[in-house]
Amino acid sequence: MTDVGIVGAGAGAAAAAFVIDETVPDADVTVLEKSGGLCGRAATRRHGDLTYDYGANYLKSDDDRVVELITETLDDEGLVEVTEPVYTFDVDGTVSPGRDADDHKWSYRRGLTQVAKRLFGRTDATIHRRTRVETVRRVGEGGRGRDDAWWELDDADGETHGPFDVLLLNPPAPQTTELLRTAEWNAPLRETLVDAVGDVAYGSVWTAVLHYPFAVDVPYYALVNTDKEHAVGWISRDECKAGHVPDGESLLIVQANDAWSVAHYDDDPAENVAELAAHTADILDDERLADPAWTDHQGWRYALPEGGVDRGPVDSAREAGLYLLGDWVAGEGRLHAAIANGLDVGERVAYRS
Repeated sequence: MTDVGIVGAGAGAAAAAFVIDETVPDADVTVLEKSGGLCGRAATRRHGDLTYDYGANYLKSDDDRVVELITETLDDEGLVEVTEPVYTFDVDGTVSPGRDADDHKWSYRRGLTQVAKRLFGRTDATIHRRTRVETVRRVGEGGRGRDDAWWELDDADGETHGPFDVLLLNPPAPQTTELLRTAEWNAPLRETLVDAVGDVAYGSVWTAVLHYPFAVDVPYYALVNTDKEHAVGWISRDECKAGHVPDGESLLIVQANDAWSVAHYDDDPAENVAELAAHTADILDDERLADPAWTDHQGWRYALPEGGVDRGPVDSAREAGLYLLGDWVAGEGRLHAAIANGLDVGERVAYRS
């Protein structure tokens, strides 16, 4: 195994590429990413003096291997920890203490995308951004063994990438399903794999970013809606991350719940932002928050997997050199879960016999 193809440059893909590069010196890793950024839903933007994580909000210390990777193996320069607690609120907007877990909550001064950038930066991987893969093809299948077959990828511009001895698919389950459904691969396993991956359900999240020229004076970093009945599911303060927001200002990340996000996904963004800002003002009991000085937004159609995938077909696909990875494979929509799954997949690829 020398040539590895990876579709998607999320955190799981970055972790897998890191392990492969560290373990198999002669591996040639190629990554095809449809967007211009890295790290998937762990996304960061900058606006003037503002830096903000508008997808995943932080990296949780829920896996010892991930903690060691982030704090010891990689350069921890710029790593920042959120120390303020997470409170809760209910459908009536009543705020209560009570969800202050002991786990660390990390980001970077330059944002969560640093996770993938630092992992990929430790490798010799070739990364093609703004390259949308449209066709997955298995070539030579039916020969004397798996070494007689390989993978190829066609992108939207008609360019073919490969051959690859091993292929890793990192997009969310619905997008991976479509790649597999249209794959030029005649193995009986393909349909079983399509059914298994297609059964993974996702919740959507529509995010509003609200900036204010004053500090929001509350004792918590974030609020989470525990009864799942409010239109808003999460509100967090990015000023709690060192280096993200100038002193005396506030930037709120407001994420709607799945039902609201689905219902309003294609509505006018300005109207969505205004409605979420009004909800935020009500929940925090501060009418000034209904009128932010500056806003941004993002819809995440495939934000949070609501369960894992049947591992039988996923494990069987490895015989053909096909590996699926991401938080949805781990069965937990968390950044640390995606990284941990990527480490696992990287090890399986590296020690593939």
